Amino acid sequence: MSAADPSGDAPVVPGTPAGPGASLVPVAPLVAVVGATGTGKSELALDIAERYRAQGRRAEIVNADAMQLYRGMDIGTAKVPESERRGIPHHMFDVLRVTDEASVAAYQRDARAVIADITDDGGFAVLVGGSGLYVSSVLFDLAFPGTDPVLREELEREHRERGPNVLLERLRALDPEAAAFIDARNPRRLIRAVEIASRSDRVTPSLPSAPRSWRPAHVLHLRRDREQLVDALRVRAERMFADGLVDEVAALRDEGLEQGPTARAAIGYAQALQVLRGEASVAQAIEATSIATRKYARRQVSWFKRYVDGDATHVETLDVTGAGTAELSELARRIVP
Repeated sequence: MSAADPSGDAPVVPGTPAGPGASLVPVAPLVAVVGATGTGKSELALDIAERYRAQGRRAEIVNADAMQLYRGMDIGTAKVPESERRGIPHHMFDVLRVTDEASVAAYQRDARAVIADITDDGGFAVLVGGSGLYVSSVLFDLAFPGTDPVLREELEREHRERGPNVLLERLRALDPEAAAFIDARNPRRLIRAVEIASRSDRVTPSLPSAPRSWRPAHVLHLRRDREQLVDALRVRAERMFADGLVDEVAALRDEGLEQGPTARAAIGYAQALQVLRGEASVAQAIEATSIATRKYARRQVSWFKRYVDGDATHVETLDVTGAGTAELSELARRIVP
């Protein structure tokens, strides 16, 4: 990457592996396309699956974006419309109502079942998304503890009465690594993290230094230069609102979006709700969405930067700075010759 890359790695030629002599050809039937928001993951995943299918092989896409699990949340999540999916089966999209609470444990179970069905039949599963914990829940042997309703109620009350900073400090004392990656402005995630860290039987759902693989996988980690990514995310926020995000959120509010513990906090949706309540102008919502997306992208970069080759997982870090549709298509041709 360039000097602006937050990882601090040496520059690489756009669209090439970061490691010398690395091969792009997948070494496993499970291919994961991961990276920060705005790096071109969906486009590359479609290109890869399409090339496999052109060879007469089964290839299907499995979503690993937590917000794309929700029906009706399309514009603000940049969900690929069905008309643009090129006839390729897509899984783990539109499986939750906006009033449902997302569960990474349930996602892990269901996504792995889909992937097993595809790959055990000789096909290729292309896992795509930027939700680090959701991606990792599939790729690695991560266990997720159940909930403690009594403790959860106590933490929710403490959050209401004392605010997030008290809980954040407690999390830092109990689990510094989880605290470093948590979005403290998201009450649900903060409370859940403290709940897990407070339990004596806890299993921390974070990425260990040497995670064990669920099954063989080839990970393609996309990166873009920070300056280009920031510009792209600003444009992305503007386009979301221009494409009708406020109207989409208005319709979802009628379906209970404001009562949804997960969906209402999604980037773009929380800001559009403020517009509908008269608490912000569209211009203010765009700016707030842009800032929130940049912060989220930084957390994504930090999460995926820790992905390294493991016992059965091969990781390629690809610089796609400056890559558009044509360049990503060419990259797919190198991955699936």
